[in-house]
Amino acid sequence: MPREPRRPHPGRVVFANRLRQLRLDAHMTQEQVAHRADLDRSFYVDVENGRHSVGLDRILDIADALNVEPASLFQRPT
Repeated sequence: MPREPRRPHPGRVVFANRLRQLRLDAHMTQEQVAHRADLDRSFYVDVENGRHSVGLDRILDIADALNVEPASLFQRPT
């Protein structure tokens, strides 16, 4: 029997939602963030949609691109 697709970790969803909010707050497009972080746009879109997780180096690059502290990418909404 085929396995059901694994659901993303809830923390990945929080990260993706926070990433989207910070990007919108910065008035940037996904393409602009991806370019500044030296990432492929489609990869960044998948990260922001919670389909891919990223390693520490990419987290630091994305935080730099958004001009925020890396820890802010993990803050849950209040």
